[in-house]
Amino acid sequence: MKIKMIDKLCCPMDKQNLKLTIVSKDIHGDVLEGFLYCNMCERVFPIVSGIPIMSPDEYRDFELEQPFLQRLAGNVSENFRLIGSNERAKPSLDCNP
Repeated sequence: MKIKMIDKLCCPMDKQNLKLTIVSKDIHGDVLEGFLYCNMCERVFPIVSGIPIMSPDEYRDFELEQPFLQRLAGNVSENFRLIGSNERAKPSLDCNP
């Protein structure tokens, strides 16, 4: 995912700005792994192989995403919301600075 793409994305649940946390980038600076976080609804959307997974809750598979979200964002509930505070879970970039 190109970093500039964050300016075009918003939370699919409440249309709020997202914050980006980058875990890994490729040699061109594009995001390979990370997550997007909505401050309003506290949902976490993973970025896997450069692709943001932003489906509504009813189309997401918690069991499939849980190991990945736990590794990236820490503790996430079954409704894809971040639980508690975690140093890695603090988003690094605003969607619309």
